[in-house]
Amino acid sequence: MKTGDTLVRLRDLATVAFIAGLLTAFLVLPYALMGGLSVRAANRGFQSLPADLITPALPQGSVILAADGTKLATFYYENRVEVSIGQVAPIMRRAIVAIEDSRFYEHGALDVKGTIRAVIANVRAGGVIQGGSTLSQQYVKNALAEMADSPAERRSALEPTAGRKLRELRYAVGLEKKLTKDQILERYLNIAYFGDGAYGIEAAARHYFGVHAAALTLAQAATLAGIVRSPQTYNPHLHPKRGRERRDLVLNRMLELKVITPPESAAARSQPVHLRITKTPNGCVNSSAPFFCDYVQRDILGNPVFGKTLRQRRALLQRGGLQIHTTLEPKMQKAAQHAVDRHVPPKNSSGKAAAEVLIRPGTGEITAMGIDRKLGDSSKRGMMWVNLAADSDHGSSLGMQAGSTFKVFTLAEALRQDMPFGQKLFAPKEFLPTGFRDCAGHRVGDTTALGNAGDGEGGKDFSLMTGTWHSVNTFFLELERKVGLCETYKMATRLGMRKATGGKLQQYPSFTLGFNTVSPVRLAAAYAAFGARGKYCSPIAITGIGSPRGPVKVPSAGCHQAIDTDVADAVNHVLGGVLTKGTAKGNEIGRPAAGKTGTVDNFSSAWFAGYTPDMASAVWVGDPRGGYKHPLRDVCLGEGCFGQVYGADVPAPIWRDTMTEALQGVPEHGFTAPGGGFFRKGSGEEEDDKDKDKDKDKDKKHDAEKGDGKTDRDDDGLGPEFDWLFPP
Repeated sequence: MKTGDTLVRLRDLATVAFIAGLLTAFLVLPYALMGGLSVRAANRGFQSLPADLITPALPQGSVILAADGTKLATFYYENRVEVSIGQVAPIMRRAIVAIEDSRFYEHGALDVKGTIRAVIANVRAGGVIQGGSTLSQQYVKNALAEMADSPAERRSALEPTAGRKLRELRYAVGLEKKLTKDQILERYLNIAYFGDGAYGIEAAARHYFGVHAAALTLAQAATLAGIVRSPQTYNPHLHPKRGRERRDLVLNRMLELKVITPPESAAARSQPVHLRITKTPNGCVNSSAPFFCDYVQRDILGNPVFGKTLRQRRALLQRGGLQIHTTLEPKMQKAAQHAVDRHVPPKNSSGKAAAEVLIRPGTGEITAMGIDRKLGDSSKRGMMWVNLAADSDHGSSLGMQAGSTFKVFTLAEALRQDMPFGQKLFAPKEFLPTGFRDCAGHRVGDTTALGNAGDGEGGKDFSLMTGTWHSVNTFFLELERKVGLCETYKMATRLGMRKATGGKLQQYPSFTLGFNTVSPVRLAAAYAAFGARGKYCSPIAITGIGSPRGPVKVPSAGCHQAIDTDVADAVNHVLGGVLTKGTAKGNEIGRPAAGKTGTVDNFSSAWFAGYTPDMASAVWVGDPRGGYKHPLRDVCLGEGCFGQVYGADVPAPIWRDTMTEALQGVPEHGFTAPGGGFFRKGSGEEEDDKDKDKDKDKDKKHDAEKGDGKTDRDDDGLGPEFDWLFPP
């Protein structure tokens, strides 16, 4: 601090008691007379006011960042980015001081000359026409307004009353005792409103001119300095003529004070006001990954970890200046988005939609979330607010029936019970769902027989391998009865499955056929656990949060060993054949992979869930308006027209194209071979090989992955009379 500044402050402090009464009288005279407040009372009020202002942390926007640091979105209550005084161009500092408080570095909290000049002008006018506030007082006024918890408190902080002026002056005196002039100026520049939604000098520089505050020129600085007196009146974007006149007034004042030279002033005045308006998007609509962004937003707004109330959590997001680091990988997001848009175009004539989620095994990290829609008004074609990939608490979706992708949990339970690959079970043409009990011990079932799909695969034995490859319904119903409905349910829940609405999965014999409504993100996480050799991790989108006050704790994925490694290895071995010999044949990706198709009753939707040791994905295709009213029948999508859509027709190719692009450059890893005990009754493949040699023409005709719309090796095969098993 300079010696001159110190002497000025000492003088102010020494005489403040003496001049408080006099200057307070002048300062508040117009207000006091109007409000019936005596000068003596005003002076007593001044002396009794607290001098220390607890300055607020200014509202700063938060930013959501992808895993590589690129910006996905910003959220703000006020568009503001705080900067230090050193990050503001010196000419900008001089311009604001020149027009708002030219004696700022000479006076203390109170500018005696300025105040008397304003009082005289106000008395002559019979009202308040001129302010005598210093930059310190202006900062105090803005700070008190920022601290307001309600509109009423904000109005009170800004209304022209004697009480407010006294409070501002008292706080300004305390402020000048604690901070240097540059510190006060820094705070003022960060809190001031520059119109057009720009709070603080950095946001204003970016908004009006597309530059940082440190790079402002003389003409730009004068333009911005002229706005703060009346942001609406002097906004050059809204009022170009007034904005330029105000800018020239600032330049004249700077010339008068010899802050700039005549040539500098003339050069700046000769320039038109060149604006380069740069809007700062607020929210997820314009994000490159809008539904993932919305997932992150809901993650914060819905989790008590980030605040006890919704209001607190919203304030943290919009005002907390957070840097939210996420799991999204742009390369994988692009791969998923390209695939869903290519196979199910956003504005397809049938109104169908697709959603895909990618999760890294062993971490729970959501690396991509692609939906063939834009985030926005659902009444407009190609747009919607509902996140079809997420649970209801992260996107309002009620979930979709999972179809045959749920058969994997029955398979996993059978392998957990040490059933070998070659174990044979008879799959009848029709299955009577009796002999089932839920986890409460209650009998559940029906006397109506359930059948296979129209390919006539029933009436013979299947092994664990062949029954899974061909997705035979009656085989899995028999397998579920053998291992237990409750045990199958427990296997699914161990792997994170729950209804998309957050409730528990319902337990009926058709559990294995996937009547429960779930989300792609949950299904992808479950399949990722197989890729991670049984290690389950809850889906996560946030890896860390930084704030001006330090790191914010974020929930972990809670990774744990949900099933034994040997069981996961065996599941991987079986599901690997689905891509090479089963319903998804033809969708291989050139590296070890496994997966399962799923076609829901009446073709109301179709799925594919697949994975490698490095990445897992779940794809859903259906109709957001309701699959039973708008089934996947007689539709034309990106890759062709279909009489009916199976899991292998559209979802599996989406998965294939996504994984092929997303895993480029990622080292290839294979699955661990299953233990020898699972082969004690053979490989389980022999009977299937014999059938293929015997019935090549039949298999070719009925192979579901061909998408010919004639048969369904993966359809659940239930007519409308069985809709009770698949409640909408």
